[in-house]
Amino acid sequence: MDYFTILVSAFISTCCYFTAAHIIPGFRDMFLKANLGGIDLCKKDKRKVPESLGVIVGCVFLVGMFFFIGCFYYLQQEKGFSNSDFVEFLTALLSICCMILLGFADDVLDLRWRHKLLLPTIASLPLLMVYYVNFNSTVIIMPKLVRPWIGMSLNIGFLYYIYMGALAVFCTNAINILAGINGLEVGQSIVISSSILMFNFIELTRNSEATQHAFSIYFIMPFLAASLALWKFNKYPSRVFVGDTFCYFAGMTFAVVGIIGHFSKTLLLFFIPQIFNFLYSVPQLFRFVPCPRHRLPKYDPETDLLNISTTEFNKKDLGLLGTIFVQIFKTFRLISWSEKPDGTVTTNNFTLINLVLVLRGPTHERTTTQILLGVQLCCTVVAFMIRYPLASFFYDA
Repeated sequence: MDYFTILVSAFISTCCYFTAAHIIPGFRDMFLKANLGGIDLCKKDKRKVPESLGVIVGCVFLVGMFFFIGCFYYLQQEKGFSNSDFVEFLTALLSICCMILLGFADDVLDLRWRHKLLLPTIASLPLLMVYYVNFNSTVIIMPKLVRPWIGMSLNIGFLYYIYMGALAVFCTNAINILAGINGLEVGQSIVISSSILMFNFIELTRNSEATQHAFSIYFIMPFLAASLALWKFNKYPSRVFVGDTFCYFAGMTFAVVGIIGHFSKTLLLFFIPQIFNFLYSVPQLFRFVPCPRHRLPKYDPETDLLNISTTEFNKKDLGLLGTIFVQIFKTFRLISWSEKPDGTVTTNNFTLINLVLVLRGPTHERTTTQILLGVQLCCTVVAFMIRYPLASFFYDA
C-alpha cells in the first residue's frame, strides 16, 4: 500500500473541503441573480433558495483531482508510472465531467426522462472502453451451490458490459429519485462514499497490492470532503439546493470507482435503500399506477410537519400489473389506501420518503431526513455483513 500517495490525496481532499466551504456562500447571490433558485416548499416563509450548487462542488472536486494527477505522476515516476494509469484517471474524470454537465443542463433546461437515461449511458462509454482495453475481464465467480453444474466461474462476455452500463445509469438516477427534502441527497451520498472508502481500506489491508482499491480511494476522498462542505449548507434548514447536478455527479463518481475498482457488485450492496426505493417506485415510474409530476411529501404549515403526498384515480383504470403491485403493497402494508363506493381510490405516492410517513405518520422534515439516513447507515452494516461473514458461505473467501 502506498501510504504516502494516500496521504497526499487526503491533503488535497482537505483543501477541497475548505475551498468548497469558503466559496459556496459567495455563489449563493450569484445563482439567485441568474434566476437559478427555487422555493422551499416545506417551509412556512416560502423563501427562495439558490439551486444547482452541486456544480460548484463538482468543479472543486475536478480541480482537486487535476492537482492530484500531477502529484501522483511525480510520486510514481520512480516506481514505473504506466500510461494505462494516466488514461484511467483522465477517462474517469471525463465521465464524471459529462455527468456534471448533464446535471447542470437538467437543472437549467428541465430535460425529459428519456434523456436522463440515454446520456449517462453515453457518458459511461469511455469508461467501458478503458475497462475493455486495460482489463477486459468478464468472468464472474459462481456460488458454491451451482459449481457442480456450471463450474468455478462463468464468462458472460458482452453481457458484463451491458451490466456495467446499466450500473452507471442506475447510480446516476438512484439518488435523484430518493430526494426532495433538506439534506437527503448529500446525506445519503456521504454515507455511501464513507462506506466505499471503508471497504477499500479493508481490501487494501487484506491485499496491499490491490491497486484498483487505491484508485478508488483517490476519487472517493475528495468527493467525500467536498460533499461534507456542501452538507453544511444543505442540511435542514437548507441554505442552498444541490439540484440534479450533484445527484448525477455523485452517482457517476460511485459508478466510476465501482467499475475501475473492480467491485461493481459490492457497490450495489451500499445502494440497498436506493434499490428498494426504485423497486417501490416501479409501478408509478412505468405508469402501471397513475403518477403525478411531483411526488414530494405534502407540507402542513399549521403543524410544520410533512404528510404523505397522494394520487387519486379510479380503480377501474388499473391494469393487470398495476393491480398486482397494489395487492402486494397492500398485503405488506406498504401503502395507505382509501377507496370510495364509486371506485375512486386515494393512495400515497410510491417513494421511500412517503413510506416513512405512512409508517410513522406526520413527521418534521429534519426528523424524516434523520430516519432515512439512519436507514442508510443500517443498510451499510447489513452490506458489510453480506460482503464478509456471509460471503464465505457462498464463496471461498
